[in-house]
Amino acid sequence: MAYHEPVLASESIGALAIRPEGVYVDATFGGGGHSGLILEKLGPEGRLLGFDQDEDALANVPGDERFTFVHHNFRFMKRFLRLHRINEVDGILADLGVSSHQLDVPERGFSYRFDAALDMRMSRQQEKTAATVVNSYGPDALQEVFSRYGEVRNARTLAQRIAEEREHRPIETIGAFLAVVEPVVRGHRARYLSQVFQALRIEVNDEMGVLKEFLEQALDVLKPGGRLAVITYHSIEDRMVKNFL
Repeated sequence: MAYHEPVLASESIGALAIRPEGVYVDATFGGGGHSGLILEKLGPEGRLLGFDQDEDALANVPGDERFTFVHHNFRFMKRFLRLHRINEVDGILADLGVSSHQLDVPERGFSYRFDAALDMRMSRQQEKTAATVVNSYGPDALQEVFSRYGEVRNARTLAQRIAEEREHRPIETIGAFLAVVEPVVRGHRARYLSQVFQALRIEVNDEMGVLKEFLEQALDVLKPGGRLAVITYHSIEDRMVKNFL
């Protein structure tokens, strides 16, 4: 299962100032790239916990006794640290957003490049999908999603069009969704679609709610002098992290 190289690897690992005997958390395990780099710097007494709710991440778990994989959303970080009898940690790393792997697998429904089910779930165990949002949210709620999470300038127009078109038939696939969206695209097509898909993905996975809970818990579990490294990809995440810190 192909995963790209972790981004900002040297910067993020360097920011953690890893102590060989320390305890660390990789909140977004994914392909295991960052975890592998952390393990390289840990000594025999060091420990690393990796969180990921995506079933695909299970294939990347290293056979290393210093590593513990937690197959859950990192919004539950504090709970699972306690279950593993860990009260505080030396450092936490989070690489936010969707992974390149998730974008490149058509059936996950994260990218407008492929026609597949309108899904976008980080965990396929949850019921809510992008199709759920598109077909069940009222126009006002859709407008709020596209405006707040995608910064889509004509969010109202887009929301109204979706509400009108779904009256004829449910919008269940990416192809069907694009057919609805294309007539109201403003500006650069790729940028516009990226904003729309980002907004849906954030809503489906409650990414801002997850991030808020995670940041609050991080302050609770970090040792005095502990390090928190967060890699953000868009201004909405960036603002939340900076405002919190």
